[in-house]
Amino acid sequence: MRAIARAQPNIALIKYWGKRDAGRNLPAVGSISVTLAELYTTMCVEYDDTLLDDELIINGQADGGMLPRIQRCLGTVLGARRRPVRVTSQCNFPIAAGLASSASAFAALTVAADALAERKRSTDELASLAGRASGSAARSLYGGFVELENRPRDVSVSSLRAAADWPLQVVVAITATGPKPVGSTEAMEISRKTSPFFERWVEQQPQDLAAAREAIAGRDFSALATVAEHNCLKMHSVMWGSRPPMIYWNSVTLACMQTIRNLQEDGVPVFFTIDAGPQVKAVCTPEAVSQVHVALAETTGVEAVMLSGLGEGAALESTA
Repeated sequence: MRAIARAQPNIALIKYWGKRDAGRNLPAVGSISVTLAELYTTMCVEYDDTLLDDELIINGQADGGMLPRIQRCLGTVLGARRRPVRVTSQCNFPIAAGLASSASAFAALTVAADALAERKRSTDELASLAGRASGSAARSLYGGFVELENRPRDVSVSSLRAAADWPLQVVVAITATGPKPVGSTEAMEISRKTSPFFERWVEQQPQDLAAAREAIAGRDFSALATVAEHNCLKMHSVMWGSRPPMIYWNSVTLACMQTIRNLQEDGVPVFFTIDAGPQVKAVCTPEAVSQVHVALAETTGVEAVMLSGLGEGAALESTA
C-alpha cells in the first residue's frame, strides 16, 4: 500500500516568525502567503513489512537527521500504533535554504499519509496536522493568496484569492545553495527570548495583515509591495537584534535587493521578500517578469534564477 502527494512551497508576504506555543507549534503571529506553482515536493509514503523501522529517502539519499520530524508527523496522521513505512521525497529546488522546502514537504507528507490511512480528512484538518510539523506547511494546503489566522487556541487557514484571479509571478534569485547555519525553529526561539524588537513585532502584525488583506482584495500591487517589503525588513530586524544575531543574508542578497530597487526606480512593478535564508524572491506582474528575470540573472554572484507563477494547494497524486 502506498500513496503519493505533491505540494508546493509558499512564500510569506506577511511573515511568520516566532511561536507562542512551541509544544503545539502555534505561531506568535498570523501570516499571509502566496503558494507557488512550478516548485514542488513529491512525497511517497508506503507500508513495507520488510522494514524493521521507518526509512526516509530524500532525492535518492537516506536521511536519518530529518527522520524524527517525519516520524512525529506520521504519528499524528497515522497514529502511534502503525506499521513501518518508507517515505521517499523528491524536491525540485534547494532544501533547507530559505525556500520553504519544509512547508511543501510536510504538506505533501500529511496528504499522502492521510490517504494511506484512508481517513479522508478535510483540507482544514490536514492543514492543522501539517502545521504541527511545520508552521508554514499549513498554508501549502491552499492555493493562491493564503492567510493563516492566529486564533487563541489554534489556527485557521483560508484562501483570500485564487491564483488565477491575480496571476502574479515570483522570480527567485538563488544566492547560496547550502543549508542555512541555524534552522528556523531554533532561530525563532532565540529571537523570542533575546530580541528587544520581538514584542513590538507581534504588536504590529495585525495592522500589516489588514493592509495586505485590503491590497489583495483590491489587487493593489503598490500597496501590497509597500507592506510586504516593510514586514520583511521588520522580521529581519528582529533576527538581527537577537543574541547571537540571526543573519541569513549574504552580499549577493544585498546586491539583489539593490537590483530590485533600481527596477522600482525605473517604474517596474516588482517588490522583494526574503525568508529565513539568503534567497531573494521578487514578486512582480506578468508583464514585468522577463525584465525582472534578466536583471536578477545578471546580478553578480547570483547562482541561479527560478521562475514560478502562483499555484494550487497540496494534492493527492495516486494511491496503490
